[in-house]
Amino acid sequence: MVGVTEVDLLIVGAGPTGLFAAYYAGFRGLSAALVDALPEPGGQITAMYPEKMIFDVAGFPEVRGRDLVTALVDQAAQYDPVYLLGRPATRLSDVDGGLQVELGGGESVRAGAVLVTAGIGEFNPRPLPAGGEWVGSGVVHFIPELSAHGGHDVVVVGGGDSAFDWALALHPIARSVTLVHRRTRFRAHSGLVDKVADLGVELVVPAEVVEIRGDEVVREVEIETGGERRTLPAQTVVAALGFTADLGPIEDWGLELEKRSILVDSTMRTSRARVYAAGDVAAYRGKVKLIATGFGEAATAVNNIAVELDPDTHLFPGHSSNMG
Repeated sequence: MVGVTEVDLLIVGAGPTGLFAAYYAGFRGLSAALVDALPEPGGQITAMYPEKMIFDVAGFPEVRGRDLVTALVDQAAQYDPVYLLGRPATRLSDVDGGLQVELGGGESVRAGAVLVTAGIGEFNPRPLPAGGEWVGSGVVHFIPELSAHGGHDVVVVGGGDSAFDWALALHPIARSVTLVHRRTRFRAHSGLVDKVADLGVELVVPAEVVEIRGDEVVREVEIETGGERRTLPAQTVVAALGFTADLGPIEDWGLELEKRSILVDSTMRTSRARVYAAGDVAAYRGKVKLIATGFGEAATAVNNIAVELDPDTHLFPGHSSNMG
């Protein structure tokens, strides 16, 4: 029999904003479930840059992405949220006294309110034209474990911040790192470009990957630069070419949207009753998309949800430091 989970609050998206919302829901006495199409909590951080350092989270001069996610999961764990991972949220409907969200696989969740913290939505990496058949055999888009590429000759393809971040992270453990970009100018921040260049990472521009060769795994990459071809040794090719994203089925939930974002008011409420949004997916005038912003929006949303579910409760619950 297909299961039905019943909670006070369903959080759609288990990235940093969703994880903090799960903690805060418990703090407000609400039962919560988190749904995410990805198989692990952490959202984009877990999928795209778990080993990278993050520098703009309050209270941390720097924190590794993986460590931030672990801390958020531990913080929420004291209130035992239900995790429904690897299950995309599909259809939203009204039921007596609340909402019901159907999940991929046939399960569903009934909740008094829904908080969408889906980040940029479902994202897919842009493929490397010459390396599609090597994905998983040396060509990667994300690097969950840096150590898996220790001692490798690494070719990073791309010119944005992610490409330079991966070059910077891999340089201490790789045998060699070469960055290849099809233009002479980079989209990455100039300070980051200088930092990578100062390490001695070779920047080959303008250049394009024309062929990847190997046996069962990648062994070398052929590039074309300045009208000539050159072969680079490589056991890892990082295709850092960006990604495409959309909200998927959430676009059909009857919410007011603007450029793949959900419009909200000052309480984080959407145009649909009992549906709220927070984090990168939420939009309003003057919005700045930061992890720190999402944390504040999560608290705002949950406090207002608590009042909507129980009008007799107070919007401001008091300071947590007074409730030890």
